[in-house]
Amino acid sequence: MTKSFEIPKEMIVKAYKLVRQNQGSAGIDLQSLKMFDEDLKNNLYKIWNRLSSGSYFPPPVKSVAIPKKTGGERILGIPTVGDRVAQMVIKLMLEPNVEPYFAVDSYGYRPNKSAIQAISITRQRCWKYNWVVEFDIVGLFDNIPHTLLMKAVKKHTSCKWTLLYIQRWLTASMRLKDGKIVSREIGTPQGGVISPLLANLFLHYVFDVWMQREHQELPWCRYADDGLVHCKTAAQAYEIRSALEKRFQECQLELHPKKTRVVYCKDQNRRGNSEYTSFDFLGYTFKRRQAERKTDGRLFMSFSPAVSKSSINSMKTKTRSFHIGRRTDLELDDIAKIFNPILRGWINYYAQFHGSGLDPVLKHFNMRLLAWASRKYRKLKGKKSASRKFIERIAIRDPNLFIHWKNGKVIGLT
Repeated sequence: MTKSFEIPKEMIVKAYKLVRQNQGSAGIDLQSLKMFDEDLKNNLYKIWNRLSSGSYFPPPVKSVAIPKKTGGERILGIPTVGDRVAQMVIKLMLEPNVEPYFAVDSYGYRPNKSAIQAISITRQRCWKYNWVVEFDIVGLFDNIPHTLLMKAVKKHTSCKWTLLYIQRWLTASMRLKDGKIVSREIGTPQGGVISPLLANLFLHYVFDVWMQREHQELPWCRYADDGLVHCKTAAQAYEIRSALEKRFQECQLELHPKKTRVVYCKDQNRRGNSEYTSFDFLGYTFKRRQAERKTDGRLFMSFSPAVSKSSINSMKTKTRSFHIGRRTDLELDDIAKIFNPILRGWINYYAQFHGSGLDPVLKHFNMRLLAWASRKYRKLKGKKSASRKFIERIAIRDPNLFIHWKNGKVIGLT
């Protein structure tokens, strides 16, 4: 039987492998990846058959609220495993068409681009430019207008089935926590496989292309819905802020009134005053802080990044959530196996700039180990100094047990 659309079966398999690699939770059907794998061949065939025949209609996404580091909640729309595979197929089709057009200074949700690269280039530009406009978009994923988004998509593909299924995903309903099904006429669910690419494509035209056309003399950096524009003077910065507000309004988006600010990059040589002299970007805080010259070792005040307070608090909260001090059923080796991947991720990201800023997190983790030792061994119970010496001896004997011990971060013990 002839299919309406020619979709290679190999693409379905490739999409599945990528979804498998990314893991993720179950959607409204409660089917996990493990359950999906139990009838893998049949499940993948169904997806291919329905996509190829034009009869694929995405199920509702599951509404899940997650806390933000800065307070409040963010609503994710979690697709089913099968729907994630289908979305990945479309992403594999669309991404090669749009990626070559994306700007160098767009870093979010892109292959071979990273948040660390965005932070690094921002640090360099803050040294060169006295002022920066930081902006944040209110509920980007929830408020992207479908008509304008599809206009952007059609600039890069004429593939009928790609356009058909993107349109269906945009209007797929959402199941709320109470079981109520609600329709959607705006936005693209944060949590969907295709959504980051679509959001990036939309902002490419809303911001990136606009900046290149209207303000090509000013450097900028964007990571998803967080962006920065560097300016030479305060007057220029306030002018750009007003222009940005107008531009986003034209595209039916709103800048966050409290998170969109003009910041003065105050350091040893820039000693003026302004309402704001620091900003947070991608988990780092940029502000005036002490640094050491590489040439002569002399100390000076630089405008540079280090892990933010909200990131530190978030990491401490995650550490506390494991209740390490109560896990007397575990040995120290077990704790290391559980936590080393987490610690490694934190160190690899947050210790890239001003690494000592991560010390409070590592010290907090070490303190949890002291609590564990005190509960685990009767002779150490209630004896903080004895527990400290016990863990310290292990750290000296086996510095490779925990990733941060290996890096010399036995903070709070010695």
